[in-house]
Amino acid sequence: MTEIPSKTKTGLISPTRRGALKTLAAGAGAAATMPLWARYTSAQSAAPIKIGFGKHATGIGAAYGRWYERTSVAALAKINAEGGINGRPVELVTEDDGTDPRRAAEVLEKFANQSDCDVAFGTLFSHVVVGAAPRAGELKLPYFVVSEGHHVASGMLNRWTLQPGITDVKSQISAMAPFLTGTLGKKVTMIYPDYAFGYDHRDNLAPAIEAAGGEVVAKIAIPPTETSFTKYFPQIPRDTDVIYHVMIGPAVLTFVKEMGEFFGPSRPEIFGFIDSLEATDLTSPGLEFLDGTYFWEGNPRYLQADAPDYVKAYRDAVGLDENGASVSDPSDVSTSAHMFGCWETLHIIKAGMEAAGYQSTADRQKLVEAVEVMSMMEAGPAHPQGTKMFNGKTHQVFGPQYISKVEGGKLSVVKTVPYEETIYPDEVDYTSMSF
Repeated sequence: MTEIPSKTKTGLISPTRRGALKTLAAGAGAAATMPLWARYTSAQSAAPIKIGFGKHATGIGAAYGRWYERTSVAALAKINAEGGINGRPVELVTEDDGTDPRRAAEVLEKFANQSDCDVAFGTLFSHVVVGAAPRAGELKLPYFVVSEGHHVASGMLNRWTLQPGITDVKSQISAMAPFLTGTLGKKVTMIYPDYAFGYDHRDNLAPAIEAAGGEVVAKIAIPPTETSFTKYFPQIPRDTDVIYHVMIGPAVLTFVKEMGEFFGPSRPEIFGFIDSLEATDLTSPGLEFLDGTYFWEGNPRYLQADAPDYVKAYRDAVGLDENGASVSDPSDVSTSAHMFGCWETLHIIKAGMEAAGYQSTADRQKLVEAVEVMSMMEAGPAHPQGTKMFNGKTHQVFGPQYISKVEGGKLSVVKTVPYEETIYPDEVDYTSMSF
């Protein structure tokens, strides 16, 4: 049995594991120069490793599903060109979960019992993750989610569910709050979707704003299926300094346009999560009033002037132009602030499987244990978002956050918050739980 490396007292990757990862990185370039037939000849099995991808192909998450798939396909193309995982090719097995919790649980069952997938991966919407994760635990199927909800780190899920490639709402808010109160104003009204993801914002914003010397003066919940929003805006208190908005669903463009029509030129300061306008062209008619407002981004949509080469390589692989749209269709705007998590998570699955000596579904537990001892993840080709730290106890990664300003219909990064300023105390220790 392959020995699983342990975490050191400092929490960093153990020397044994670090050496293994450096060896893997060094070998990647050599593997890429080998002919396809030769890259997998050293594997104990020639069978592909199957990664079950729960795609939001339909439902309110369809735009994310489209770009999550494109990013995942690009990541696996890179991984396979470098020799696959443990000398075996990797393939994506895609099923539409409808952005629906019940259907997502059925998809996990199909991955485990029909498609013989090694792991499940990809889910974004928090209510889908919360609904499907219990089934992953029952199936003993590693479930790598790319969500950003606080459900993993809060301890409400199970040891088989991990979020190692994207940060969660609580850490994102922790990074944003000092900027809101220190730059934009002390009295904040928040507008959020009325379901699990929105509740993460509702429950975590007020404490963070208060800790930063401000106050949340109103919380306005809106159903994610709402199509008109004008009736909600009169609920915003007159003494509001900053409107904090995070909306999801097919009518987000309508939401922003109607907010502009309601306030006109006398608006408060506005800080949004780019979730409100993911996959939306900022030059769309009606969005002019957003000029001068701010957004959180998990990863910048627009190519920044100081972007390192590995960021450019990632964007080229996925097929992004300088505006964060498809190179083949400028009107097809990406979900850049989230989809990088697919790229990073697939590279983490690769590193975990290679550290665990993964050979078959019998090694699923060893894979989870191998990922749990990971810690620092350095910025580079596998981690284009930036340097981050994974907490094996909470199954949650902490990474950099970006605050961008709308200027001339584009987003320019004005502040980068390093991962060290996004960490909060542990709420769970999954490693103490049984499998």
